[in-house]
Order: sequence, then structure tokens, then C-alpha cells
Amino acid sequence: MPDDLKPVYLIAGGDRPKVDRAVARLRGRFDSDAVELHDAAEATGEDAVAACNALGLFGSGARLVVFENVEAWKAPDAKSIAEYLKSPAPGTTLALVGGELKKDSPLGKAVAATGDLLIWDVQTRAIHKWIADQFAVHGAKAEAGACRRLAELVGDDLYELAGEVEKLATWADGEEITDANVDLLVAPRAGSPPWNLTDAWGARDVGGVLRAAERMLDRTGDPVSRTIPRLVASLTNHLRRARQAHRLEAAGVSSAEAASKLGVKPFPAQKLYAQVRNFSAGELDAALIRLAALDHALKGGSRLANELELERALVEITEPRAA
Repeated sequence: MPDDLKPVYLIAGGDRPKVDRAVARLRGRFDSDAVELHDAAEATGEDAVAACNALGLFGSGARLVVFENVEAWKAPDAKSIAEYLKSPAPGTTLALVGGELKKDSPLGKAVAATGDLLIWDVQTRAIHKWIADQFAVHGAKAEAGACRRLAELVGDDLYELAGEVEKLATWADGEEITDANVDLLVAPRAGSPPWNLTDAWGARDVGGVLRAAERMLDRTGDPVSRTIPRLVASLTNHLRRARQAHRLEAAGVSSAEAASKLGVKPFPAQKLYAQVRNFSAGELDAALIRLAALDHALKGGSRLANELELERALVEITEPRAA
């Protein structure tokens, strides 16, 4: 084992691209035939100890034993690791790799005394900063609007975001990346309408809603006959959550407490609460009914063009109702 390496590393967190890079760097310190890979979902902490104590294929040279998916382990597994680390095998480095784990988890506490904890998570509200940091990793620079746009189009899947960042950085070739570049090169696939559309609806900004919808239709490259129904379906889901959020807040439930009930993370729940304060319960019910009528119109219930039907509905669900 190289002199500067610890006997154990816990490499984990929601920032999986960063976790992967850290594991790759660690593996690069060892000969490829001195690296053993295991799946903790199919093994125990005792199995990890046995693997570390076993004689390597080529004798006493430096070895790296990697166990993936250690978030599956329980307290007894962590106890086995803690006992092993009181007298770790000479020349062997144990890498415990997992998803979301806390530093004060049983496994984190077991590793902390003799090893290193490398835990990276990304908060939803910090996703734009994470994207900017990824551009910097590739030697590229992006406008803040471009980072926000990328999150809107792709969602919060960090693997997908990392892939799009690499593609954009290569294409830009040193030039600053703008939101227009993102629109040109990135296909939208987030599971909900872009934030600029829902934000404009929540602010009752009719012009903003129409501009956001037009921009969304322009950037997909798909026929409007396919794009508009997808937009309406995702907007309907958003309004259903909005109506539920309105009822939860009226019942005294905080946005943080409501997040799990709404099926979203805390920050989107907070934004949703802010949006629905601009609507009455009756307005939200009427908006859902209007979107149902729009869905019927798009399926042959109207002779008007789909784009016109969409615009009319967006105006009606956004503008304040007459007193």
C-alpha cells in the first residue's frame, strides 16, 4: 500500500459523478490486477473483512478491496468493519463506496477513526452551482442562465447532467456557454414543466407563461401534436400537486413537512407553497377542470388548432379571475 494511503476510505454521497471520479483516482494508485471489486448488496461486513484478510493473488503486494453499495449495510456490518480497523491487514486498502450516507452513520463512525470520509451530496437548491462546477472541471465556462436552463431541461439526475455538461463543454471549445446554446443542444426530458413556465404561472404572469410555453415547443424538435399533450399532462400533474399543497398549508402543514406527501423534495415544495398563495382553492379547482377540457380538445373535441387551444387555456388558468 502506498505510504500516503489510509487503510480505509468511505466514498459516498448523492453526487455520484464525483464519487465515481474519486474511486477512479484511488484505483489508479494500484495495479489493475491488485484491485478486487465486490457488491455489498450481496455481501456482509464480515465478507469485507475476510476479503481484506485474504492473501492477494500475487502475494503481499499492495491491494485495493472495493465494496460498492455499502448503503445497504446495517449496524452489524459496520461493527464488523470497526473491529477489523483496530488491526487492518498490512498493504490492503479498503474502499467502501455508496450512495447517500451521513458522516455520523454507523459506517461513517467506524471509518472515521482510522480512515477518510469522502462524502459529497448536492442540495436541490444548489444544483445550478454544481452544474457550474462541472463545467469548470472540463475547463469550460457557462452563464448562470445556462446552468439553470440545463437543470430545467434535464432534471436532477446528476449522471445525465454530467453527460450534457461534457457534451456542451466539448462543443463550446473555450467559448462561454449561454442558455441559447443549451436550448439548441439539449433535448428536454425532465419529468415536470420547466421552472420558468410554472414560476410564471405561480406569479400569474400571463405573458411569461405564453413565452415559456412557446419556447418549450420551439426547442423540442418534435411535432406539436406530440409536444403539446406532453406539456399539458405534466402541467396537470403540477396543478394537482398545487391543489394538494394549498390544502396542506390551509391545514397548518409546513412546506418541509409536506414535501414527502407531495412526492417532491423540500425546495420544490417550498416553491409550490409560494405559488399557490396567489390562488384560491376555487381557482385551482377551476384550473384543473380547464386543463381537462383542453385535453379533450386536443383529442378531437375542437376544430381549433392545438396551439390556439393551448394558449387560450394557459391564459385562463393564469390570469386573475374577475371578482
